[in-house]
Amino acid sequence: MKVFREIFGRIWAAWAMIAFIGTMLIFFIPFFLFSYFQPDPKKTHRFIAYSRVWMNVFLNLIGCPLKKTGLHHFKSGQASIVVCNHNSFMDIPISSPAIPSGNKTIAKIEMSRVPLFGILYKTGSVLVDRKSDLSRKESYVKMKQVLQMGLHMCIYPEGTRNKSAEPLKPFHAGAFRLAIETKCPIVPALIFNTRKVLPATKAFYAMPHPIAIHFLQPYYAEPDESVDAFKQRIFNVMSEYYTSTTARRNTGSD
Repeated sequence: MKVFREIFGRIWAAWAMIAFIGTMLIFFIPFFLFSYFQPDPKKTHRFIAYSRVWMNVFLNLIGCPLKKTGLHHFKSGQASIVVCNHNSFMDIPISSPAIPSGNKTIAKIEMSRVPLFGILYKTGSVLVDRKSDLSRKESYVKMKQVLQMGLHMCIYPEGTRNKSAEPLKPFHAGAFRLAIETKCPIVPALIFNTRKVLPATKAFYAMPHPIAIHFLQPYYAEPDESVDAFKQRIFNVMSEYYTSTTARRNTGSD
């Protein structure tokens, strides 16, 4: 049974790669023709609208239908900083289209060099070279500009994928400093089951499985609340929610 599962996982990974590239090419043509040369924020709004359709088709093709809850927490005209947990390479293509308005994701610069895909990647991202102090400073300024345009910023405060047994890795402070300085709310988001689809411990392996993203209520920094205190408060909210939701699912009560 284990051998069969391993073989199936490799076959499904090949199918997922074919489906991703095929649907990307179909998506890229109308986006490039009708939206790529528009100025922001209109360009990003269009990009997210196209991406939402693209990801809906792709995820259903690979047997990973996405369920979204808590979309009512986003208020029209209010730019927010969405902070997500990070378990898998699937998290970014899920989270950004799931946010119900134009948004950009902080993302590592290396992926922008991939032919064709890099064009789309750069459109939906604020790029950062994590090896460069200057790049990190510039990306912080660009994130402020994104929020000023009325777009949401999607940030993964764990920094890298969580490969541990803990619900979350410790958070970096950047998203919370950004929220305090811009007076934008933090909207916590929890992604479930992407680790089951693309396990971090296996190469070229994928499994079909329903996935979900839950958006929680927005949180503002309290008067005189420090960056570290705000960061810890959101960490506790997200950790408790992830743990309790996972426990309910494992017991079949959700």
